[in-house]
Amino acid sequence: MADQMLKKTIIAPSILSADFGKLNEEIASIEPFVEMIHLDLMDYHFVPNLTFGAVVIKGIKTKLKMDCHLMVEDPDKYLEELAKLGVYSVTVHFEACPHLHRVVSRIRELGMKAAVAINPATPVCLLKDIVPFLDMVLVMSVNPGFGGQKFISTAVTKIAELKAMKADLLVQVDGGINAESAKLCRDVGADILVAGSYIFASANRKTAINSLEF
Repeated sequence: MADQMLKKTIIAPSILSADFGKLNEEIASIEPFVEMIHLDLMDYHFVPNLTFGAVVIKGIKTKLKMDCHLMVEDPDKYLEELAKLGVYSVTVHFEACPHLHRVVSRIRELGMKAAVAINPATPVCLLKDIVPFLDMVLVMSVNPGFGGQKFISTAVTKIAELKAMKADLLVQVDGGINAESAKLCRDVGADILVAGSYIFASANRKTAINSLEF
């Protein structure tokens, strides 16, 4: 991601809100309008929800970049398999990694872009020593675990703080993203916006995506 994938705001639809009974059809419906999809892996330990794993990712047929968000207690055990499946970027949680630099280094060794996520109650200042090693930081604008939650406005301040910390750092925002909250994030420099239900529940997914970009 340090190669600045896109100049405009990147929209990363979260497939957690898609119909898993026809997942590849769902992804195909948004493929012409985006450059990446967001994959939320949850283990029912770090967050109170269980989603999907490598078997589902293996079955995904797409040319889009796969951006994988690990909401799990032990991210290390997923990394090699994700690399083999062609995942482009991996995000691990600051709160889940006591040896964060080691995990970030391993992600990059495996040829993937490395990112760290912070929960709403985690201050940006705690990332000072790891930011130089990152391609991206993911600001959670809801408490992780479930889709469809309301945007927590303190995320906006965090985006600005991260941009001040490292100007070329990519900042991603995930949670409660709609046209209104997307503008708040874009205005302070957010580079990537993750949206699930806002896109997949829309009658016109192209229009929904466009409303987040500009």
